[in-house]
Amino acid sequence: MLVTNKLEESPSGGRELLCRLNHDALKEIYGDRLIVFELSKSSIRGLASLIDAFIGYIDGLSAETIADALSQIHDRNVEKIFVDGSNFGEFVRVVKAKFSNVRIYTFFHNVEARFFLGALKQFKTLRAVGVLAANYLAERKSVIFSDKIICMNERDSRLLERVYGRPATDLSPMSVQDKMTSIKSGSAKSNAEKFVLFVGGTFYANQSGIEWFVKNVAPRISIKTCIVGRGFEKLKDELELKGKVEVVGEVEYLEEWYLNSYFVIAPIFDGSGMKTKVAEALMFGKKIIGTPEAFAGYEDIADRAGRVCSSADDFVSAIDSACDIVESPFDKGLREIYEARYSLDAARDRLKLIMS
Repeated sequence: MLVTNKLEESPSGGRELLCRLNHDALKEIYGDRLIVFELSKSSIRGLASLIDAFIGYIDGLSAETIADALSQIHDRNVEKIFVDGSNFGEFVRVVKAKFSNVRIYTFFHNVEARFFLGALKQFKTLRAVGVLAANYLAERKSVIFSDKIICMNERDSRLLERVYGRPATDLSPMSVQDKMTSIKSGSAKSNAEKFVLFVGGTFYANQSGIEWFVKNVAPRISIKTCIVGRGFEKLKDELELKGKVEVVGEVEYLEEWYLNSYFVIAPIFDGSGMKTKVAEALMFGKKIIGTPEAFAGYEDIADRAGRVCSSADDFVSAIDSACDIVESPFDKGLREIYEARYSLDAARDRLKLIMS
């Protein structure tokens, strides 16, 4: 059985993309035997909702949905459950109490306690405090009651051990569906204006990172920066700089932006897990200029993939010398790294081994 948030037909956010990929990988492993139990996300609003959240009823979990899942586990003799998110800890606890022989494999997209602590630092509200507390309590249950804990990188595993006293049992890095196969020939525009690309939605780390870049780096470089991602169209007036920064916002075909870019930037200073934009850039054979946080989990390929920058001066220097970094618009070697480590096939093989 796979327990996951509602799967989108055309996912756009990093977590949604990875949930879909995990589903597809498990489907290739188990075929028609895979039972998919989807949960429709719900937000924490009001006192009653907050009390429920502290119990563990978050992101679509409730007494009713858990009871439904328990019934299916019993009726269909489920032996293994892949829980796609450490926020479903109350589900993990209840299942383990009722079916002690069922093996539970929980996939940690982030260390949620760390992720929501970062959000609290950015948005200092009582609601942010409540969301952090609810996710900490839920995640703690996942750590305690899961048979296997799957993290994306060693950093998250070490952080889990510091926060909850137990590290990951297995690692499965960020992976993304291959979009190169769906690109029409001629999509790349060889004579188009050169630009560097930032991709991401307006969650706190993306927004604060690109705001920093626009203020401290963009005015000092000669190449234009294009910002693509859901929600950024609302920040057009705030972020655009004539001739320097273009805010595009949400687009229908993200692939074309990657394909036409000179290289990708990732000025991310906070977060957990691994960054989708780095795996996507590798998929399209694009170099990445980013922070140590952006390359978390990719450390062993960082020198090959691009340049790690810790300051505005580092970014300016790296971008100014991009001709030394970017050998061609499409780097076949980076594409090969994606195929070997961060593709659906790579994820399927890892999960098959973990769940054997």
